[in-house]
Amino acid sequence: MTPYVLMWIAIVAAGALAWATKYAGHVVPEAWLENPRVHRIAAFVTVALLAALFGVQAFTTGSTLVLDARVAAVVVAAVLLWRRAPFIVVVFAAAAVAAALRLAGWA
Repeated sequence: MTPYVLMWIAIVAAGALAWATKYAGHVVPEAWLENPRVHRIAAFVTVALLAALFGVQAFTTGSTLVLDARVAAVVVAAVLLWRRAPFIVVVFAAAAVAAALRLAGWA
């Protein structure tokens, strides 16, 4: 098999898996979804996935760990959120810190 054929097999398999996952969500009995344990687990999984996405986007480039202007921006945002600053202020302050550090040469 050529790499082109293998790529299309992978694409079709991924599509079928996505469809099967969505279909499974429709056929699960409603009594299972009303279980409090399922609600707790779903909440934890959501937070864990969001934290993992944040960690990958904020502290890595490619496959290496990087400490650059993004880390300083995250620290500034965390402090402002802790001090209960309005969200728009947090976003603009973190962006300004990252931009200033990159302008200063700390990529």
